Amino acid sequence: MQYLSTRGDPTPKRFCEILLEGLAPDGGLYLPAEYPKVDDETLSKWRGLSYADLAFEILSLYIDDIPAADLKALTAKTYTKAVFGTDAIVPVRQLGGSGLFIEALSNGPTLAFKDMAMQLLGNLFEYELGRRGEQLNILGATSGDTGSAAEYAMRGKRGVRVFMLSPHGRMSPFQQAQMFSLQDENIHNIAVEGVFDDAQDIVKAVSNDLVFKRAQKIGTVNSINWARLLAQVVYYFAGYFQATKSNAEQVSFTVPSGNFGNVCAGHVARMMGLPIKHLVVATNENDVLDEFFRTGTYRVRKGAETHETSSPSMDISKASNFERFVFDLLGRDGARTRELFSTQIERQGAFSLSADEFARIARFGFQSGRSTHADRVATIRSTWENHGSMIDTHTADGVKVAAERVEAGVPMIVLETALPAKFAETIREALGREPERPAGLAGIEALPKRFTVMPPDVARVKTYIAQHTGLAA
Repeated sequence: MQYLSTRGDPTPKRFCEILLEGLAPDGGLYLPAEYPKVDDETLSKWRGLSYADLAFEILSLYIDDIPAADLKALTAKTYTKAVFGTDAIVPVRQLGGSGLFIEALSNGPTLAFKDMAMQLLGNLFEYELGRRGEQLNILGATSGDTGSAAEYAMRGKRGVRVFMLSPHGRMSPFQQAQMFSLQDENIHNIAVEGVFDDAQDIVKAVSNDLVFKRAQKIGTVNSINWARLLAQVVYYFAGYFQATKSNAEQVSFTVPSGNFGNVCAGHVARMMGLPIKHLVVATNENDVLDEFFRTGTYRVRKGAETHETSSPSMDISKASNFERFVFDLLGRDGARTRELFSTQIERQGAFSLSADEFARIARFGFQSGRSTHADRVATIRSTWENHGSMIDTHTADGVKVAAERVEAGVPMIVLETALPAKFAETIREALGREPERPAGLAGIEALPKRFTVMPPDVARVKTYIAQHTGLAA
């Protein structure tokens, strides 16, 4: 299996090369040269497999430079009941007699869906660095959940350091505590004075400085890393198998979306042949993606236009994974993709598809909707009162939008993105009670915190990284 850049770089790469690389040299994102196709016979064989074995089967289609036995051992080590709380790993539950289902993706160490991929990524990094006898300095940006998931997955890993950027003061107290309370020497938290997009722009700027990137051995765990997105493809198959009895059935998925990585994994699963009818993108007040799917115009918001909301992990106005879908939408035209994302976005802050390009979206099954704070509160309350199910603010965005899109005879699976404990303030507002919290995380907000506040300055971040890697700048 070979991988190519969305912006046309013709140099083919293997999986383990892009595992440690992040962005392509031309600033594009990596995708497989073609999507492996899954037929009915294969789906039947996979139905009933354990999650770890299903992950091995799917990953094997994309990874041919890790011996099969080693890859199988890595998935078996990653997806265990001890780590994720249940044998099913991602159990699916129905909300009453409706056509709505919730797929629980947040039972990992940091109570967010990012653990599903990050736990595997940590093991893959350690394995590949061990084979090479190298080290890696991971640079990432987080709006709340990616950071803690990455740090918990990488803490104590041999040959790995983490430099995680987050928007100063814009995460929930629980999210901040999860990251900043870690005292491991290989974990570095940088709180950027700005919004998430400022932090993400710094990561991209550093990644595009190829001299610095190579000298400092910089890699990434953001969803721009193909390995992370690939790991997320697995739970679409797992959810489908739990919600259906035969491969003749279709399902739809609603995905709370900010950076487009989670729903992009669903796009990959659909391209492989998983019977997905619709992929519904649910946004909060930061509705860049909803606007695109309604109008064909993608307009990046500036920091001052980015709303601070009660579903903060979606407070994103520049969806870094979106380029992968647009590349497929444009018939894998790297030059056109580069024109839109490099030229038009950088110069004008927006682009609009042609009428023909916009018309193609329907072929890919995408729909969208928007949710507000009032919607979140009402949805959390009604889901609790009617179904006895407590959901977090981001999942509430998904449930609200999904309820508007349910079709008779087609299960609508909402991807749960976090547990309510991470967003206690809004849960109290909606339900008048505290969300339940795993015993091991009681009082986490009171733990000592270790982090560095910094302006949104690329040079300052580079200097900090160089000072803490021990490598020559």
